[in-house]
Amino acid sequence: MKQYLKLSLLTVSIGWLVYSCAKVDTNSPLTPSLGAPGVVTNVTVKNDSAKAILTYTLPNAADIAYVKAVYSLATGHIREVKASVYDNNLVLDGFGDTLQHEVKLYAVNKAEVASAPVTVTVKPLENPIWGVFRNMKVYPDFAGIRVITKNPTRFNIAIEILQDSLGQWFPYNGIYTSTDSINSAIRGMDTIPKKLAFFVRDRFLNRTDTLFQTLTPFYETAIAKSSYREYTLPGDAVSAWASNRVSNLWDGNWEHWPGCNITTDQGKPSVVTFEIGKLAQLSRIVIWDYAEYLNSGRGYYYAGNPRKFEIWASANPPLDGSWANWTLMATCEEIKPSGLPYGQLTNEDRTAGMAGFNWDLRSDVSKMRYIRIKVNQNWAGSYFQSLSEVQVYGDPR
Repeated sequence: MKQYLKLSLLTVSIGWLVYSCAKVDTNSPLTPSLGAPGVVTNVTVKNDSAKAILTYTLPNAADIAYVKAVYSLATGHIREVKASVYDNNLVLDGFGDTLQHEVKLYAVNKAEVASAPVTVTVKPLENPIWGVFRNMKVYPDFAGIRVITKNPTRFNIAIEILQDSLGQWFPYNGIYTSTDSINSAIRGMDTIPKKLAFFVRDRFLNRTDTLFQTLTPFYETAIAKSSYREYTLPGDAVSAWASNRVSNLWDGNWEHWPGCNITTDQGKPSVVTFEIGKLAQLSRIVIWDYAEYLNSGRGYYYAGNPRKFEIWASANPPLDGSWANWTLMATCEEIKPSGLPYGQLTNEDRTAGMAGFNWDLRSDVSKMRYIRIKVNQNWAGSYFQSLSEVQVYGDPR
C-alpha cells in the first residue's frame, strides 16, 4: 500500500512538471508577428468643438487589428484613442483649448506590433464649457441660490461650486448634467451672505475661469403637510379610483401605489385644488410625478405626468369653482433632461423625476392659502394628471 502511494505521488509530480514546462504564456500575442505593418495614409482632419475627427486609409495588410492615436491634452495627460479595423475614422476628444496639437497615428497588427507613426496636427474648436460659462448667471433664491445658463450642444459638464471659509475655498456643491437648458437651485442655505465661486469643467478636467459672487439667500421654510386639506371645487377633476384621493399628495408616499392621485380624462384641462392651512408668502412648490410602469421599469415623463400646466393660488377662492380671485403663480413645462423620445429614459431623467420638480412661484403677490394645479397637456398628449406628492414652500410668518 505504501509502495502504491509513493508511485502515485511520483506520477503526479512528473505530470505537474511536464505541464509546467509546456504551459502557454498567456501574456504573449496569440498571433505571430508578420513584421511591422505599413502606415495609414490619406489622413484628413476635421476640427470640431473640443475634438477632432480623423479619417484615413488603412494599410493593405491582412493582420491589421486597429488604429490608435496618441496625443497630449492641456492638462498634461497623454490620451490614447483606438478604432477598430472595421472603421476608417477616429474621434480625438478631451481638448480644453484651441491650440495646435500634434497627434501620432499608428496601425497595429494582431501581434500588437505598431507601424511607424504618422504625425498630423489638429486645432480643435472651442470647448463648449466656455459657452456655458459665459452664459452663466447666479442669483440668490429662497433658502439658497439659483444657477441659470445654456448648454445648446448638450455637452456633459459639471458646474462646480466652492464656498469661502476663513479665506480658504472648499467644495460646496455641484451641478452635473448634459441638458441644454440649465436652471438649477441649490437649497439648504441660511439667510446670511455667502462668498461663493463657480466654474465649469468637463470629464477630462478641462475647466473655465472662475466666477466669484457674494449672495444672500431669501428666507423660506417648508409649509407643514399636516395642515394641508382637500378643497374640491365644482369642475375639479375626478379621481380615477376611490383610493387615489387628492389627500394622497401629502401622505409622504411619493412612489408606490395607491399613494398617488390619478384623475380621469374629461377631454379638457384637469384641475385639482387643495389648501395649505394658513396664509403664507409662497416661494415655490415641489411636485413629484407618479412613476409610471414602463417596459423598462418605473419611469417619468410618461402618461399622466404633467407636461404643460399652471399653478394658481388664492387667499379666498369663490365656492362656485370659477377662476375669479385666483392668481396665476407659474406657467410650467417639464423638460426631459436627455431630450429622448417619449417612453425612452436615461439615468439622469430618472434621477430628475425621483428628486421632484421645483417650480418657482411669483413673489410679487400677497399671501395665499389655496393652490390649484391645472394640467393643460400631459406627456401622453391628453389631460388627466398623475401625481404622487407635493410640498409647498414659503414664509408663513
